[in-house]
Amino acid sequence: MDSEDKEQILAAVSELTRMMIDKDIVGMDSLLDSSFTLTHITGYVQSKSEWYSEIESEGMRYFTYREVSTEVQLNRDTATFIGRNMLDARIWGMRNDWKLQQIMQLEKRNGKWVILHSLATTF
Repeated sequence: MDSEDKEQILAAVSELTRMMIDKDIVGMDSLLDSSFTLTHITGYVQSKSEWYSEIESEGMRYFTYREVSTEVQLNRDTATFIGRNMLDARIWGMRNDWKLQQIMQLEKRNGKWVILHSLATTF
């Protein structure tokens, strides 16, 4: 595995989480594909624009996270990130310390890793 690619992927995912906490939609948009979707632990598939609206209105509010584990599977210009963390968030009125696992699909474009999709489950 190319350690530079792995480091870039880990940095991008970490940056996305920080931006979620900071409600930095412009920054998030620079990391996410135009057709990005987020599949929630409920199975609900949410578009990027709907997710941004939820973050801006604080229907989804992210407070803190603690990384538990990460794994990157690299295949040339595509990758899968599997991360587990403890996420303090209020989602649709329910605040909890979520044991969240995220599986993200990424693609390298012009030397930059772009997040295509994220699937959230609990662990």
